[in-house]
Amino acid sequence: MEYRRLGASGLSVSEISYGNWLTHQDGAECVQAALDAGITTFHTAAAWDGGAAEENLAAALSHARRDDLVLCTGAFWPEGPGVNDAGLSRKHLVTSLHGSLRRLRTDYIDVYQLLRFDYRTPLEETFLALSDLVRQGKILYAGTAEWTAEQLLEARPIAERHGVPLIANQPHYSMLWRVAEAQVMPVCERSGIGQFASVPLAQGVLTGKYRPGEIPPGSRGAKAIETRPLLLPDLLERVGMLRGVADEAGLTMAQLALAWTLQHNTVASVVTGASTAAQVTENAKAAGVVLDLDALTRIDHLLGSFVQTDPRLTWSPPATT
Repeated sequence: MEYRRLGASGLSVSEISYGNWLTHQDGAECVQAALDAGITTFHTAAAWDGGAAEENLAAALSHARRDDLVLCTGAFWPEGPGVNDAGLSRKHLVTSLHGSLRRLRTDYIDVYQLLRFDYRTPLEETFLALSDLVRQGKILYAGTAEWTAEQLLEARPIAERHGVPLIANQPHYSMLWRVAEAQVMPVCERSGIGQFASVPLAQGVLTGKYRPGEIPPGSRGAKAIETRPLLLPDLLERVGMLRGVADEAGLTMAQLALAWTLQHNTVASVVTGASTAAQVTENAKAAGVVLDLDALTRIDHLLGSFVQTDPRLTWSPPATT
């Protein structure tokens, strides 16, 4: 495993992070494989499966040395039926964090993430609450997820004024989804904010497991609505052609996709999940891989117009309840 500094901070994170959004229920073996591979950085969230994702991650990490881990969780999405059970208000952040600390069996969170922008709560309120939590030692650093460049520019001076170390952003970023490159990543680079790149395998499409007209029964592509726009036969045919690039580099398709994401200089870590321990082990081998210019050029040529680059596609829902 290789490690990188997160933004301009002194915090080192593993190039491959493990996220347990979809696989937390049977994730103990995956978490152990992650630890065995040298992965130190783990992502979860308070709202995932009513808090069960945090609880299961804590159980799987119970034998690990806490100081060796970088635990990332966060808030925004609804965690209950109440009107204050979502968003980035002071009330919700404080209550949500305390719930996360309890479920994760820890005294502090390394990177506490604001998982979307909250249009209804003033940024001053949000960062004042985070400032109090930082001073109390309950969070060490703060991050955002899927924030636009304008939102990050507005937040940065407020975070500085309140003494909140804002060091991370978590955009969707992959060979196919490059909307963060035009605006978000340059703003983050100037602001000392590093990237936790999420959805790097494009819902599994970039692993090559989906072929035109052949969607495996029980796979995420067969069940998840968000995957279906990526299952266009023409796109899947182009993705299939990437196998030659992967073979020449001595990589699996998944490793190629993860390595591609790590080539961007603002990406500190790639967040990926897995359904088996073997997948975790194989994904971890993408760390430290350097793709040459020929490989990068061929990837761009093969994917062509299927690549999404419009920065307007970075979004947060207008309401949180």
